[in-house]
Amino acid sequence: MLDQLINTGSKATRDGFGAGLYEIGKLNPEVVALCADLVGSLKMEAFIKDFPERFFQVGIAEANMMGIAAGLATSGKIPYTGTFANFSTGRVYDQLRQSIAYSDKNVKVCASHAGLTLGEDGATHQILEDIGMIKMLPGFAVICPCDYNQTKAATMAIAEHYGPVYLRFGRPNWPVFTPENQRFEIGKAQVLSTGADISLIATGHMVWQAVEAARALAAEGISCEVINVHTIKPLDEETILDSVSKTKCVVSAEEHQRNGGLGESIAGLLARRLPLPIEFVAVNDSFGESGKPMELLDKYGLGVPDVIAAVKRALQRKS
Repeated sequence: MLDQLINTGSKATRDGFGAGLYEIGKLNPEVVALCADLVGSLKMEAFIKDFPERFFQVGIAEANMMGIAAGLATSGKIPYTGTFANFSTGRVYDQLRQSIAYSDKNVKVCASHAGLTLGEDGATHQILEDIGMIKMLPGFAVICPCDYNQTKAATMAIAEHYGPVYLRFGRPNWPVFTPENQRFEIGKAQVLSTGADISLIATGHMVWQAVEAARALAAEGISCEVINVHTIKPLDEETILDSVSKTKCVVSAEEHQRNGGLGESIAGLLARRLPLPIEFVAVNDSFGESGKPMELLDKYGLGVPDVIAAVKRALQRKS
């Protein structure tokens, strides 16, 4: 199955968001879009061109944008907010909690430029805590697709899900390896490759890193079951437990702090249901810095060699 996961080209996941927003805008007249002065970065131009009456430019006023979105949701609209992940979470956490989560508003918080791969803009913009912040808010779904095609599909799918959603995606061009025009099911993980020795569970950009690591490990005779957990909340516990009950050990991989992220959710599940060795590939209690995306992943322990090393640590613990 690893042989079927082919890089068909590189496109940014933020481009997938822009494409998905435009397509769902054509299909659902209740979809509206808001942006905090970052239309180009969020790739919202096509939506704005064809649906100008359904677009609201709020300027650099992210908290106000969340309040407006909550109001639009109250009137039956399906608002998609667009800004950087840092400004979609840390800057507006009070509004997310009070105006959206607490009152269960049908708002889609769409967050670009997440993680280290934001690159040269540096630590002030490279939020690595957002998944943990949002998954603790009652009622919020947390979604982190892995490539352009999946981000486009997820952007369209969340319009059919009632309730607040946090959709996380990124800035750089990234390998495209999932099917075009795929069906996206919120809360259902994807087993990309079956294996017997270890469960390698990743989200977002790190799914491709996990695939590349699994290929290298296969050459050494190590069989990895690679799982794409694009929905961190609600977590697909059944798929994870089915895999881990077979392999008896896990590595999680994410472009996020170790605290609060996907790995912590998996560890909590295993602690309750199936205590087994788990290793984490994630940023370890550190801010990022300015640099090239791939260089930053390598420096902060999220490179393919780091995934391979984590697999070998987990296997050693299992044995």
